[in-house]
Amino acid sequence: MSFRLALMVLTLLFLIVPHLLYRAIGRPSPMVMAFLNAAGWIAGLRIRTTGTRLRRDVLFVSNHVSWLDILALGGAARSAFVSKAEVGTTPLVGWLADQNHTVYVQRDARREIHNQANDLRNALARGRPVTLFPEGTTGPGDGLLPFRPSLLQAVIPTPPRLRVQPVFLDYGAAASDIAWLDPESGLDNFKRLLARKRPVHLTIHYLEPLPDAVEGDRKLLAEAARAAIAAEIVRSSAAAPHRL
Repeated sequence: MSFRLALMVLTLLFLIVPHLLYRAIGRPSPMVMAFLNAAGWIAGLRIRTTGTRLRRDVLFVSNHVSWLDILALGGAARSAFVSKAEVGTTPLVGWLADQNHTVYVQRDARREIHNQANDLRNALARGRPVTLFPEGTTGPGDGLLPFRPSLLQAVIPTPPRLRVQPVFLDYGAAASDIAWLDPESGLDNFKRLLARKRPVHLTIHYLEPLPDAVEGDRKLLAEAARAAIAAEIVRSSAAAPHRL
């Protein structure tokens, strides 16, 4: 674990100067994606993909299993994220999240839903992919928690060019070992996965974008996204029941 953590720190130090130079001249920094890809590789992530990934004007709606999801979709899909507000106040982690233009939300602050939806809508208007984890927390990886439709209000009505694309993050038979579930703390999960000797094989399934017919109602949108991911979980499990 210590060796991997040291490699991540060295990678960050190597990339931070060119990153700050890009920011100083007002240009998007490719170093953010470079760091996420490198950190994922160091952590043991070995990624393959299926389906066609939309590259712009897309909201990815995905299941959520572990902090590794951020490295995977941030690096492979060049995505920003919607995250709980506490992440933004965490030392170093908050700064790193800021560099990736994370949209912060207070999930239990109902009075703030309108403003938070506007923040997400503004982020999507810039064209870059954004990922929303509508379960609101990490799940078991081989099944889904209920989807919370409130933040999907940000895409109701859906802007003309925007598509909503469901994504299934598939850790296969290792999902239960990768998953960050109570009562394990985030730090303990981080240390445990860095200490893992086997690589972490992840298949990112980019599913068909949701049809226009469900884009007028946030509950329909959440239900359609959840149904698409649930169907892919069943299909993938049947296709490779013994995959590790």
